[in-house]
Amino acid sequence: MSARKPRIFVVDDDRIILDSLQEMLTLEGYDVAGATGLSDALSDLEQTGAHVVISDINMSGGDGFELLQIIRQRWPETVVIMITGYGTIESAVEAIKMGAYDYLTKPIIDDELRLVVERALNQQSLIAENRDLKQKLDMRFGLDNLIGHDYRMQKIFDLIEVVADSKVTVLVQGDSGTGKSLVARMIHHHSPRRDKPCVEVACGAIPESLLESELFGHMRGSFTGAVADKIGKFQAAHEGTLFLDEIATASPALQVKLLRAIQSKQFEPVGSNDTQTVDVRLVLATNKNLEEEVASGGFREDLFYRINVVTITMPTLQERVGDIPLLANHFLDKYCEEAGRRISGFTEDAIGMMQRYAWPGNVRELENAVERAVVLSKNQHIDADDLPPRVIEEVQLSPAGAAFENTSLKKAMEGPERTVIEAALRVNNWNRQQTAEMLDINRTTLYKKMRRYGLLDTAVGSK
Repeated sequence: MSARKPRIFVVDDDRIILDSLQEMLTLEGYDVAGATGLSDALSDLEQTGAHVVISDINMSGGDGFELLQIIRQRWPETVVIMITGYGTIESAVEAIKMGAYDYLTKPIIDDELRLVVERALNQQSLIAENRDLKQKLDMRFGLDNLIGHDYRMQKIFDLIEVVADSKVTVLVQGDSGTGKSLVARMIHHHSPRRDKPCVEVACGAIPESLLESELFGHMRGSFTGAVADKIGKFQAAHEGTLFLDEIATASPALQVKLLRAIQSKQFEPVGSNDTQTVDVRLVLATNKNLEEEVASGGFREDLFYRINVVTITMPTLQERVGDIPLLANHFLDKYCEEAGRRISGFTEDAIGMMQRYAWPGNVRELENAVERAVVLSKNQHIDADDLPPRVIEEVQLSPAGAAFENTSLKKAMEGPERTVIEAALRVNNWNRQQTAEMLDINRTTLYKKMRRYGLLDTAVGSK
């Protein structure tokens, strides 16, 4: 299709009407083509396509409804306008039900057709925008964006795929910065509810006095400051997914109401006696150990067992050291693109230092560190000196760092590097190709490092 002009395709077995419509639309500045029958129309559309199709219902070799059905199946982005000389309400309703954008009767009035075509092109533009947005969502929340070769992460990928299609409540546990909210959005995006709302509530960021109103809504005058009715997040997420982050911060009174809402999907807004019923899929997250909270009396036992149906536990970054190079390079590509910079990668010293640092902020802290390095680095590669001062200081002040105080950084990295490589080899059953891919290095480099650290003999002995 023309990138400059919208293409309009007209189908009518009356040659006079066909020529007239083509001439009128050409004068309007459109790229116009036409056909007198179903077969010729499909042949042209197969080769060239169209933004808008204007089709008569009665024509040779098949009717307009058949053409409409084929277009909806093969080219869903194409907008169809139906025309006929024998218009009835029933045929108009049938056309709209089958997916036609609009329905006109003969004789065709130029101004009316002009307006309908303009609106149809706007509709076609919206369809294209919607497709692009869905593609961006696929890129952002596809499983490829939850990065990791670690076996723990592979199990999480499998679990997300299994639970996404169900309505089961999911509890995501893990330290701050491990990616709990990303998992929640991925579960929604891969579920049948993906076209419905995904509503996120950070329970810990909302004052306790307002959290109930935020979740369940309130009626005007129910408390000071309630100047109008307000729907809550449960109602806003109807037919979609509700993600409750930091659920452990909910007060005991609110936990009672949450338990009922999760069990029966029913609740009353603050200040109302009217019971609301919603269809919501729940995903909850916490960075606390809920079993310990239950034991200490800080979290209701019945609520815990209600939400602890399927649990996903996110590992800390320190538990998946082998994924650090993979994550770091992913963030490097992301922020280089945003900043318009070209940086080839990380030096071995930088990778080694990142793998020795504890990362208390987990993946979120690593991402921030890489973003900072992209902005500040003046070299083609990001070196250890480009990392945040806290990373450098902690690694240098660690016991391992003190032991290598009077040697080069490269020499100091050998111990941790050997540990990481050996751990990766064991995870992959000493398969060098899989290990090299996990560590984001080539097989030759891996072989040289195995030989340097005496791991070739270990590999032979393990078989």
